[in-house]
Amino acid sequence: MDSAQYERKIAARFAIFDQDGNGHIDREDFSKAAKEVMAEFGVTARSDKGQAVIHGAEAFWQGMAGIADVDGDQRVTREEFITGAAKRLQDSPERFAGIGQQFLHAVIAVADEDGAGVTPPAAARVLRALGIAPELAATVAAALDADGDGRISEAGILTAFAGYCGVEAPDA
Repeated sequence: MDSAQYERKIAARFAIFDQDGNGHIDREDFSKAAKEVMAEFGVTARSDKGQAVIHGAEAFWQGMAGIADVDGDQRVTREEFITGAAKRLQDSPERFAGIGQQFLHAVIAVADEDGAGVTPPAAARVLRALGIAPELAATVAAALDADGDGRISEAGILTAFAGYCGVEAPDA
């Protein structure tokens, strides 16, 4: 992967986290993501599932801030993301994905509407709520159903998230 490709991938990762598009990632971005997912599935903040999503988003933010907010201002700039989070994405995508595990687990519980696992259409709804273009969301969600049984396992989702986070450096 050349430097331009790498920069585009990192910029795309940053843009997904920067939910409000203000040029930095902060607690409000994670709160917005939680609210969007809850709204998409009609889950209230006071419900057990809503509380799990809110607490998971906060844990995700704390993990992100812990690895990337170098100056401690409670904001992760694009530069901090590139030098902090992206470095960890390269070094250990599974560890990085682990900081999002509580949030992902809570979102999966919301999206698993019948208790039998997340369907590709439900996964696409989550991805759209998080700002992914509808066409891409549907494609990605369908690909997550690796065995074609119409359900996506939590392990599959966590593995896919770690894979998405894994960005090779241009000189790798």
